[in-house]
Amino acid sequence: MKIQASWTAPMRFDGVSEDGLTVVMDALPEHGGTGAGPSPLQTLLIAMAGCTGMDVVSVLKKMRAPLERLTISVGGERASEHPRIFTKIHVRYEAAGQGLEREQVEKAVSLSLNKYCSVSAMLRKAAEITHEVVLTEGASTPGG
Repeated sequence: MKIQASWTAPMRFDGVSEDGLTVVMDALPEHGGTGAGPSPLQTLLIAMAGCTGMDVVSVLKKMRAPLERLTISVGGERASEHPRIFTKIHVRYEAAGQGLEREQVEKAVSLSLNKYCSVSAMLRKAAEITHEVVLTEGASTPGG
């Protein structure tokens, strides 16, 4: 796997995949950028959400679970000294689907975070990763 990132000034970089797909990264104006895209560290958290989300959707599909909606929020706490790496990361999964059960989502999330998601596996080497699962409207719970 290989990418290329090109500087387009003042702090913007356009990342391009081998397939020609582009991701824009930029700094906020107070850091010399224009805010045209997320920062590199925000992009890393977005990558984690996408990686684990794809796993969860795939696992739930194999379970034939009735997933209708999945939203993943990722928050990170950073070290106070440089390099300001993430020390803690929290992932919140909000899932919905008529007949969707908490146990199905919990199992899919566990498989993703502990087995399949390469991004979380790398980040886990530097940061404590916690998570929560929230079933929203349209999702059922056992006995309910």
